[in-house]
Amino acid sequence: MLPIEFGPRVCGHLDTGVDREWLVPDGLGGYAMGTVSGLRTRRYHGLLMVAGETPAARRLGLVSLDPELILPSGAVVRLGAHEWRSGAVDPTGFALLERFDLVDGLPRWRWRIGDLVLERELAMRYGRSCLAVRHRLVAGGPARLSLAAVVTWRDGHGERRSDGPAPRIAPVAGGAVVEEAFRLAGPGWSAEGQWWHGVHHREEAARGLAPDEDLWCAGRFGGALDRPGESVSVLAWAGDLAEEPPPADELIEAARRRNRRVVATGRPADGVAARLTLAADAFVVRTGSGPDVVAGYPWFGAWSRDTMIAYEGLFLGTGRADEGRELLRAYAGTLSEGMLANTADTGRVEYNTVDGTLWFLHAVARHVAVAGDTDLGAELLPALRAVVEHHLRGTRYGIVADPTDGLLTQDSPGAALTWMDARVDGEPVTRRAGKPVEVNALWVNGLAAVTELAGLLGQDAGSARVAHARARAAFRRRFPAPNGWLYDVLDAPPPGDPDAADGRRHDDLLRPNQLLGWSLPYAPLDPDPVVLRRIGAALLTPLGPRSLAPDSPGYRPRHRGGPAERDSGYHQGTVWPWLTGPYADACRRAGLPVAGLFTGLAAHLPEYGLGSVSETADAEPPHGATGAPFQAWSVAELLRVRRD
Repeated sequence: MLPIEFGPRVCGHLDTGVDREWLVPDGLGGYAMGTVSGLRTRRYHGLLMVAGETPAARRLGLVSLDPELILPSGAVVRLGAHEWRSGAVDPTGFALLERFDLVDGLPRWRWRIGDLVLERELAMRYGRSCLAVRHRLVAGGPARLSLAAVVTWRDGHGERRSDGPAPRIAPVAGGAVVEEAFRLAGPGWSAEGQWWHGVHHREEAARGLAPDEDLWCAGRFGGALDRPGESVSVLAWAGDLAEEPPPADELIEAARRRNRRVVATGRPADGVAARLTLAADAFVVRTGSGPDVVAGYPWFGAWSRDTMIAYEGLFLGTGRADEGRELLRAYAGTLSEGMLANTADTGRVEYNTVDGTLWFLHAVARHVAVAGDTDLGAELLPALRAVVEHHLRGTRYGIVADPTDGLLTQDSPGAALTWMDARVDGEPVTRRAGKPVEVNALWVNGLAAVTELAGLLGQDAGSARVAHARARAAFRRRFPAPNGWLYDVLDAPPPGDPDAADGRRHDDLLRPNQLLGWSLPYAPLDPDPVVLRRIGAALLTPLGPRSLAPDSPGYRPRHRGGPAERDSGYHQGTVWPWLTGPYADACRRAGLPVAGLFTGLAAHLPEYGLGSVSETADAEPPHGATGAPFQAWSVAELLRVRRD
């Protein structure tokens, strides 16, 4: 597996250490997460983030275990790290780190104090919200270790302050129960109970969000480390608080074994593929209704568009076709009026995408083709035919196949239905009403997939066959623009009058959406190498294509600032690594080399979300990563196209 390891120059330097984040998921949507330096820079960082009824409904419990070494001389060495509202960073335990490694997906730190070396390892128990943290004396000693248990119990997206009630702590054997929600257990527990005021999260400040909160020091665990090999371990868990987990040593070794099995099952071709296979595992979670996909950590839950785009890489590329089958069947159960549910993360089921359902057609077709699962194809074919019929007749948000040309159009004022769905003050930044190019490439692809599946099963394709021929011909006739690439949107309403029925125009801004017109299995067009080279010259970066060419109106070189500023630039130049997949597919079909496309993304694996691929990046050099550090479709598409 591609090694991820850092020495004191990275670990001991605050700015480089906090830029690199690690993630240990629990298989339910919860996680432990932090930085190489140990400094919490996000409200989402903590050791026990507990998933709720949906993966996005998370609550933070155990925030940190701050280690202190008491030496025989009486000297106290503080190894934790916190930043405060004042700007001070205290303590600065990262200055004593000599090494950080990500071993079998699990983080390991080593601090050196002269001849004494202390190691920390942690793991989550897969399928349960349960954390094990082990501190082991590697060399030197003796010393006594104290671990301050810093806790809260709050929404993962929020803060808790001392002007409200303190967390309720109930003593139990070997530790404490916090807010009747999670339990701590370990040696030498001593209750304390005091607020730590003004803990600062620098990443939240940079994102224009509330950066400070107050935390509660519930008490301390402790034990003697007299000789190398001795350890002090702490467990934290939610759920059934009476059911004590196995010892920390067992949990950590079990997590290592499982992660090695995950990698072996994926049969990776090289160290980068091994890392990506393990990264993919973080996004596949088990909920009360079966398997699902977390779109990204630390803040996203499940979104159907993301799930279906990532499906082939996450499931078919990692040996998880059986889980994928279960997921596709469950998602098919959400179909309503021919549309796939997009998300329930907002507290209600929403049907608000024009393309999520079309990506579902693609995912089912890829599943049948790769896994040879014609039984599932036969089971879902009636639902797929119904999707086609609803789109031909018309469904929500004005989504309908235009009777004049058979292309799919959508026009609902105030709605942002494509994947470019950012809003500012409730208004779409890139509304793209009309006939978006990638939507119609997916429509042609989906109609062909339904027709092909029906033929494979010896069944009737319904209206799909005729609709496919008509939509494909219209796509080939209408989307090529005079400038050589494809229109981004056909028949768009005038910018000054979004409700106008006449005066429609064609949007020829250079965006990467057109790549799907050449890249999909049943793409409507054959790629032109000259056109692809022009697109690559304008859009391609080391981390993937830009979302808008630099010479276009509205181009934003940086994806930074507060919510409105970030959302304004989300699809206005910002780099999206997942688009490397369609770009590589189109290049392959055009006979262009693709090996060099993945170099920058492979080098990115130890740079931001360790072992994973970020959601987005700045459009201009040095293309600093932005958005979620761990993003499902970014990982899945890189894994898929490298395997291909």
